Amino acid sequence: MNWDNQNKDPWGGKNDAPDFDELVKKFSSILGGKKSSSGGSGGSSGGSFKLPTTRILLYALFGFLIVYASQSIYQLDASERAVILRFGKFYEEQQEGLNFRLAGIDERYIENVSLTRRYSQTNSMLTKDENIVDVTVSAQYRIANLKDFVLNVKDPELSLRQAIESALRHVVGDNSLEETLTVGREQIAQEVQTRLQQILDIYATGLLVQQVNIEKTDPPAAVKDAFDDVVAAREDKEKLQNEAERYALTIVPEARGQAQARIRNAEGYLLEVIANAEGEVGRFTQLLEEYQKAPEVTRDRMYIDAMQKVLSSTTKVMIDIDSGNNLMLLPLDKMMEQGNKIDLNQLRLRQGEEDE
Repeated sequence: MNWDNQNKDPWGGKNDAPDFDELVKKFSSILGGKKSSSGGSGGSSGGSFKLPTTRILLYALFGFLIVYASQSIYQLDASERAVILRFGKFYEEQQEGLNFRLAGIDERYIENVSLTRRYSQTNSMLTKDENIVDVTVSAQYRIANLKDFVLNVKDPELSLRQAIESALRHVVGDNSLEETLTVGREQIAQEVQTRLQQILDIYATGLLVQQVNIEKTDPPAAVKDAFDDVVAAREDKEKLQNEAERYALTIVPEARGQAQARIRNAEGYLLEVIANAEGEVGRFTQLLEEYQKAPEVTRDRMYIDAMQKVLSSTTKVMIDIDSGNNLMLLPLDKMMEQGNKIDLNQLRLRQGEEDE
């Protein structure tokens, strides 16, 4: 569109770029030049008729190119990846940032490969001891290989659900009901995760299992009350075991301490007996040497010492008289009391004399 034959834009600036209408005219003259020259006097009227049509086609082509470019150029986020299929065949896997595809020719599949997805299901399983248990399992997974995820399996997530059920039935079938309901749940979850990943790798689904949890295990509703009683009894058993272990931790160290004390006392008594025996042996050896020097004197001395030891520990002495059948009784305790009184009276008399 011209601006009154002035070489300026509508804001008054100088426009050095070629006019788009001029380009259209030149392009249209190239396309329809031969027809104009062969038409004679009617060439001007024919050219004025074809020029608007060519301009419309160029505008349409230009608009189509813009729309096509907008459909072909796209951007991927940091967590997204795209797989491009050209004529139904894998062409490339595109990373984050600006990317290009042939719109209408290439098929594009975009997935978030860093997103952790979760799936949960509940199924009735048969255990090793032929009991039925309801198991609720959940799996967390993400896309590890987008190419395999798009091309190898028609519905990878459906395959995942079926693989979870298959792996769970296999693992639960190798465990008893008690293990499934109580202590074996963590081990079952680990085995299910390992087996599930193996199945997914065999079918090349491109999925990576991050974690498998056994959320709930319940017996059938018809026998649930009986199993609740079993669980309560097991908890009571564990409680009593813990109390017994706690009591053992308190009583065992005390008993060991007493045992060590008795061992120390026995060892001390042993040393004491050995020392006394050695002392007796030494005394007997010395006595033997003296006895060998003077047997009679030593014998009398030993007799006197023995009698002194015996009589000092008793309060009454029975003496046999050779001339008769009677026995003489010496009340040593009474005699000692009288002796002590006499000694006490004599002490008082002495103190009185000293006072005078």
